[in-house]
Amino acid sequence: MSSNAPDIRAKLAGFSTCELSDALIKLGTPHGGHVPDIHMLSPSDPTTRLCGPAYTVQMVLGSDKAAPKLSAHFVDTAPEGSVVVINAPHHVKNAVWGGLMTAGAQARGALGVIISGRCRDLAEHRATSFPVFARGHSTLGQSPFTRPSEVNVPVVIRPSDVSEEDFAPVEVTPGDWMVADEDGVVCVPAKFAEETIALAAKGREVDERCMEDIKAGNGVQVTFKKHRGK
Repeated sequence: MSSNAPDIRAKLAGFSTCELSDALIKLGTPHGGHVPDIHMLSPSDPTTRLCGPAYTVQMVLGSDKAAPKLSAHFVDTAPEGSVVVINAPHHVKNAVWGGLMTAGAQARGALGVIISGRCRDLAEHRATSFPVFARGHSTLGQSPFTRPSEVNVPVVIRPSDVSEEDFAPVEVTPGDWMVADEDGVVCVPAKFAEETIALAAKGREVDERCMEDIKAGNGVQVTFKKHRGK
């Protein structure tokens, strides 16, 4: 992690995921960094915001004998201060994260987990206020349905219900900045972090002026044209 990482983390954490997506759209990303269909399942506090560098985990089907195998449990190698990002095969109905994994992640100083897939043991995560964002939950554990195959590799998270032509996949590279709140999950590529922060700050200023005018009774269309130029 670079020497200015704490400063970047603090600045990114000060913006909502919506503000960051708007900034990334302006930078030309086709998806605004939005990792679709993933929602906050823990904790119950809607003000929770998760922000940190990605530690990625690629899951494969349990029947896949050709994919690489890990020599250590992926939770045991999670870096302190990281956000665990798990990419599970589409359409599997089992969980890939549970209460024991949350306990292990907390013991190692991980900040939270984002799962393109399912989790279980909701009460255990919520009891410790550990941030868990996932597509859904299940009663089923990981085995024999899926298994971890690789860590700290780029993972490509695809939309679950539309084609890639309609919504581009999001590639998460280890070290990219993951930000998650009640609105959803955004991946800010590390190489765009500073530009994203600058554009998000500018966008916030514009929106604040828009809000002031709209509350004063000015029309939305007129206000947008005045402050947004459209």
